[in-house]
Amino acid sequence: SSGINAEWPLRPGLATGEIWEALTFCTKHPEVVPEIITFGFASALGQNFIFITVSEFGPLMCSIMTTTRKFFTILGSVVLFGNALATRQWIGTAVVFAGLVLNDRFGKTVKVEKL
Repeated sequence: SSGINAEWPLRPGLATGEIWEALTFCTKHPEVVPEIITFGFASALGQNFIFITVSEFGPLMCSIMTTTRKFFTILGSVVLFGNALATRQWIGTAVVFAGLVLNDRFGKTVKVEKL
């Protein structure tokens, strides 16, 4: 039933009592409510994109796409915002980049069925 599904996300907040803290915060700062709602819609949309990617292209491609996005997010953070990386973080970034390149060159190929 949809009633059960609608209340399911509230259970952890009710069990821990944190729901009351959240409601109190939103009452004191109502300007955050549209931000919370927008975040919720954006999260749901993102989950749909993940579902579609896994359904259409498989979990490996979804993982590669997620890793690639995170890789470029890190580089963007360094280039655009001047956030510094330690040497071992640069090494990790290089390993991820190398893995993406190697996967592109030698990874599994997807066979497309022609209708």
